[in-house]
Amino acid sequence: MSVTRRTMLGAIATSPLWLQPAWAQPNNLKISHQFPGGSVAEGDFRDRLCRMFAADVERRTHGGLKFSIYPGSALSQANAQFPALRKGSLDMALVPLSYAGAELPEVNIGLMPGLVTSYEQGYAWKNAEVGKELTRILADNGIVIVSWIWQAGGVASRSKAIVDPEDVRGLKVRGGSPEMDLILNAAGANVVSGPSDEIYAGMRTGTMDAALTSSTSLISFRLQEVSKSLTTGRGGAYWFMFEPLMMSKTVFDRLSKEQQAAIMAVGADLEGFARKMAQADDAAVAAVYQRAGARVVDLNSATLKKWQDIARDTAWKDYGERNANCANLLALAEKTIT
Repeated sequence: MSVTRRTMLGAIATSPLWLQPAWAQPNNLKISHQFPGGSVAEGDFRDRLCRMFAADVERRTHGGLKFSIYPGSALSQANAQFPALRKGSLDMALVPLSYAGAELPEVNIGLMPGLVTSYEQGYAWKNAEVGKELTRILADNGIVIVSWIWQAGGVASRSKAIVDPEDVRGLKVRGGSPEMDLILNAAGANVVSGPSDEIYAGMRTGTMDAALTSSTSLISFRLQEVSKSLTTGRGGAYWFMFEPLMMSKTVFDRLSKEQQAAIMAVGADLEGFARKMAQADDAAVAAVYQRAGARVVDLNSATLKKWQDIARDTAWKDYGERNANCANLLALAEKTIT
């Protein structure tokens, strides 16, 4: 039987997709991250946040946008996520921004030791000059920040607790960013590189003696199983990491204004959840390690200042000399220090 033009037009006119407004037509977007998977209610809060984001955006767009979550580097290796976002081959990812420092040195401001020392200061960046400039730089490089997420961090060690800078001398230590590596080198450590999902294997085999990472990763990657000491960030930290939920600008730009608005609104709404969960993990990590028999210590203001002084003379100086954007971001960030 031949299909007439009238038959085709009739079929299109009665199609459910044809009857939907353009902004409500479904797109299935992929969200990648390197952290352990769970559910909306349980597990690593970064995975939970991605699932909450997906559910809320789907609801607000009446099913026009749908999402698939890929935890545990199932879709993309940790260090490959940022370049994939820039090229538009990956839709969304929740990833430590400093992982992209090799290709875009400006982003290392997101794990600059001693520059951010509280959640209040970190979250204030979003609406401060430094946050607006960082947002502009990322947009110019193909990235949209959807949710601002900050995490304090601590140090897991296979032997002694890492408190003062001299405690790292001679040890193989993972810092998490080139700038963190600079202050570890200055303090006498042998720097080991790698994403957070490789720390467990490194500490188990002895290729790492100690590792700095977020409180949440200290828990989620079960580092208490390979640690004898923990230095927490609950009383103050020189290690604060910016770990946003990001979207490819190529993907974002092809969405309708309504879909874009839904994505940005839900992303902003979830920042309160992220902050609350990160702070809860800062407190919970101590109990997790104590139950495993590890020694748990905290930092005080005098110790924080020692690390900050080293950072100012090494990491801050090196970063500020990279290019004009870096120098400007550093100057704007220093304005937020109280």
